[in-house]
Amino acid sequence: MAFSEENLANHLGGLGYSEEQIELMDVATSFCRDKSPIDKVRKLMADERGYDAQVWQEIAELGWLGIAIPEAHGGVGLSMAEVAPIAEQMGRRLLTTPFATCTVAAQALLAAGDEVQCGEWLPRIVAGEIATLALSEPHGDWTLSHVEATAKPNGDGYALSGTKQFVAYAKDAALVIATVNVDGAVRLALIEQSAIPDGALRREIIVDETRRTYELTLDGITIPASALLDAGRSATALGQIELASALLQAAEMCGGTQSAIDYTVEYLKTRKQFGKLIGEYQALKHPITNAYVAYEKARSHMLSAAHNFGQQGVGEIAVRMAKASADKAYSFAADRAVQFHGGFGFTHDCDAGLYRRSAIWHASQFGDAAWHRAKLADLLF
Repeated sequence: MAFSEENLANHLGGLGYSEEQIELMDVATSFCRDKSPIDKVRKLMADERGYDAQVWQEIAELGWLGIAIPEAHGGVGLSMAEVAPIAEQMGRRLLTTPFATCTVAAQALLAAGDEVQCGEWLPRIVAGEIATLALSEPHGDWTLSHVEATAKPNGDGYALSGTKQFVAYAKDAALVIATVNVDGAVRLALIEQSAIPDGALRREIIVDETRRTYELTLDGITIPASALLDAGRSATALGQIELASALLQAAEMCGGTQSAIDYTVEYLKTRKQFGKLIGEYQALKHPITNAYVAYEKARSHMLSAAHNFGQQGVGEIAVRMAKASADKAYSFAADRAVQFHGGFGFTHDCDAGLYRRSAIWHASQFGDAAWHRAKLADLLF
């Protein structure tokens, strides 16, 4: 579907905040600041779980997990537009929890689950039980419909086979939603924690040490036929998963970009070299200004994506633009943060490295900037 420049300006120009978004942003700003100081972020990097269980329960009690879930299933009944401000503040404070994966898993259930499946799992997600997604495979293709894992009939159910990677917080998840190939068609399968045998999960070592992901071996896992989501809505569900994930990642990256810039500016205002504050030198002043301009552009794209998320065609364009611009802005700002801190910037003790690793991780998930730009080319021209 092609859009003219004028139509894009009209459709993507909506950046107005709703009252709900403003309230959620205010609460999320103070909550994430108080619950995720940088020393706690570093402490959790050494924790096996990787997140604070008490903070996670408080998030559930705040109702954030039910924001984009209908009231009929225990949610608040709003939309992904109201989720984005929370993700942004989490990214700003490097507050890592299963929030994003639970939110997207709920969207997958809403897109392809039946009344029984939604009725069972959505209220549990709202209450704080963790649901995650098993989509990535060793082939590394970001196209979610490229699935080599299989589900073959086995008595009254299906026997699964294959390997999934980057399954976030799988060790603590009550539910894993995995893509599998059933007779040549991609389906979404619900795998309960009790169905995962010992040894099937292996913790992965990833670039962003604040996060926890696992490799999941599906061999030996059997699910009932009722655990497969609607085959006719699989494509819709995969599209919803991809766009919801990209939106939340764009929001987190915008938050991280803001912090990387703030962290660097503070250093430029205090560090002296040759009798002058280093922030007075053009070689440092101009790049950090460019980083801020890129951040403002990326955040505008992200807000537009949140505003237009539910609009067919336009929403996809806005989300892909947001992920691409946020990827570029975060990488640039974090690179400058490392560089401008000199030799210290390359050490483990410098917080600039945390932002750079976060930027690399986000770029690796659900498509980097170049991948989304290639998709945009097909949508726009």
